[in-house]
Amino acid sequence: MKLWPEPFSPKTGLYLVATPIGNLRDMTLRALDVLSAADMILCEDKRVSTKLLNAYGIKKPLRPYHDHSTAADREAVLAMLKEGKVLALISDAGTPMIADPGYKLVKACREASLPVYAIPGASAVLNALQLSAMPTDIFTFQGFLPTKSGALNALLATIKNKTETHVFFESANRLTKTLGFMKDVLGDRKIVIARELTKKFEEVFSGTADEILTHYETHILKGEIVIVIEGKSDEVIGEDALDDLLRKALSANSLKEAVELVRMQTALAKKVVYNRALALKDAADK
Repeated sequence: MKLWPEPFSPKTGLYLVATPIGNLRDMTLRALDVLSAADMILCEDKRVSTKLLNAYGIKKPLRPYHDHSTAADREAVLAMLKEGKVLALISDAGTPMIADPGYKLVKACREASLPVYAIPGASAVLNALQLSAMPTDIFTFQGFLPTKSGALNALLATIKNKTETHVFFESANRLTKTLGFMKDVLGDRKIVIARELTKKFEEVFSGTADEILTHYETHILKGEIVIVIEGKSDEVIGEDALDDLLRKALSANSLKEAVELVRMQTALAKKVVYNRALALKDAADK
């Protein structure tokens, strides 16, 4: 049995090459083969990619391809492929096309019947899922969370009753605000914060939004962050659990606010939550 494949013999086409998300030793042998053989490398930021390629002793012409690339830019790439060129597309880190530019270029290649190849490798999304200890049979990934409060709250409201695992990217400077919204909308749902993945100070912290907020009051918060959120349990909430949620909510909120908070957490009908909250409040006032 051969331990190594045959030497790489490049064919014309666009190669989507995954690069490390932090640890340079995560570059695959196949990725090195493709980058070394490419006629040109398309990249998000030439400064970032130059540092990466220098680490492996690779010197190739670089051409920017990013979110602001135009149809004319794509036509230029297609023209090179039609000439028989070998082109590689890389992002600043991780797997191209996953919360990174590129899909319009791949679509244009497919429509022109030009070959496209995927060279797998590091992915922050999959690393975080592996480390989260949450179900991975069904999950959704929606890239970076919205920066505006209204849009963030609306997004969280749409996932609160879904049972699949949810994965998002977030920046360190917005995490505290985001966790505050998650606490209000998702309640005690399990959340995992995975940051600085594959790097020296990698951290994976699990808890409720409240527990995570407390943790980062005394711990440094920086670096790239992946948030993994537990899906809603299929279990129907019992009366005792509902009462516990309402008592906690009523202790710090008005009746109206407490009802709305628990309604969002449980997806129960507003009338059901209100009637129970009113009964608990009346009993406490006697």
